[in-house]
Amino acid sequence: MTEKRQKAVALRYDLEREQAPKVTATGKSLVAADIIQKAKENNVPVQEDESLVELLAQLNINETIPEELYQAVAEVFAFVYQIDQQWKLK
Repeated sequence: MTEKRQKAVALRYDLEREQAPKVTATGKSLVAADIIQKAKENNVPVQEDESLVELLAQLNINETIPEELYQAVAEVFAFVYQIDQQWKLK
């Protein structure tokens, strides 16, 4: 049995400066663990979606996500927005 290697991708979206989200970090194994740890340390919500990570990991750093992934990434940002709203209520 082979163990799956952890992967992570970080996204950024500045509505005022960018047309679409961009990949800001991507990594496997220890780098992925570091990306996830940094997100948690900075209260950035983390969503697990293996198939989306596989697609996003093929992009270069600072590359804008392709139109085909807009819907999937929009769902991620909706998740982040919901988490952010919950934190504001506390």
